[in-house]
Amino acid sequence: MTSPFKPSSGAATRSSTLAGILFMLAAITIFSLVNVFSKMMVAAYPPAQLFFIRGFAAIATLLPFLARDNFAAVRSVPRPGLQVLRMALSVADGMLFFTAIKYIPLADATTCYLAAPIFVTAFSAIFLREHVGWRRWTAVVVGFIGVLIALRPTGAAISWPAMIALAGCLCQSVFMIVTRYVRGTSNFFLAMTQVVGSFVFGGIVSAFIFLPPTWLIVGLLLVSGTVNVVAVLCLNRSLILAPASVVAPFQYTMIVWAIVLGFLVFGDVPSLNTMIGATIVACAGIYIFLRERAVMHREPEPNPPTVV
Repeated sequence: MTSPFKPSSGAATRSSTLAGILFMLAAITIFSLVNVFSKMMVAAYPPAQLFFIRGFAAIATLLPFLARDNFAAVRSVPRPGLQVLRMALSVADGMLFFTAIKYIPLADATTCYLAAPIFVTAFSAIFLREHVGWRRWTAVVVGFIGVLIALRPTGAAISWPAMIALAGCLCQSVFMIVTRYVRGTSNFFLAMTQVVGSFVFGGIVSAFIFLPPTWLIVGLLLVSGTVNVVAVLCLNRSLILAPASVVAPFQYTMIVWAIVLGFLVFGDVPSLNTMIGATIVACAGIYIFLRERAVMHREPEPNPPTVV
């Protein structure tokens, strides 16, 4: 029996793959900008409280889209068990990342998260039966080597905040695999479950730990929540259009954003190791992008060969 997660054939599939890559790049760019603001906020407020306020804005943004078809997407949800698991993974991922960036520089936390493509590629081959050829494996491994160079893994670098970030990375990787499994679900519903999970969890925790924010902070958090929805929609669309093992390596571009924004906003000057590592991961991502584009422009064949 043919796996539903294996590309069928034709130019349409290749075009969808390229579109999935572009959506992933857009999602990573927006997430990187939001993360800078989040790091500013977690220095003064509990992460759960930020989840609660941002979640409120995100829900208000998504409700009109779900209401357009009289909430049909809510009434016909495939694989509800996986939907709940996906929501829990999203909450865990966000809380772990917010906690990590409270104690370590944004670039360090981001670098820990860039181990995700290794996990996703392995999980995709095992659980989704997606074919991962040697060229893609090589590019992912090369990119991960760049992450290690940037992280400078020494005894001092392996701290508990870094371990928290790595745990969040694992949650994010499993989240991406589960999203691929439920790709028949409405994109807006997928985004709604993520923000509802954050809103509910943040509300419960905030009932015990709450620091009154200024109205300016509340306004900024509401805007942040709305903008974050756009990134979530782009991420989900990426995983719907293309195999997880193809789009996951483009998370490597996060480290480039973290270095640039960390310098511009927080004055963090990247080390030589960080710059070398960032260059390596960027080249690995660009190689995969060019590889997919070359395949897309090939003439469609009745039984196209597997991309490696």
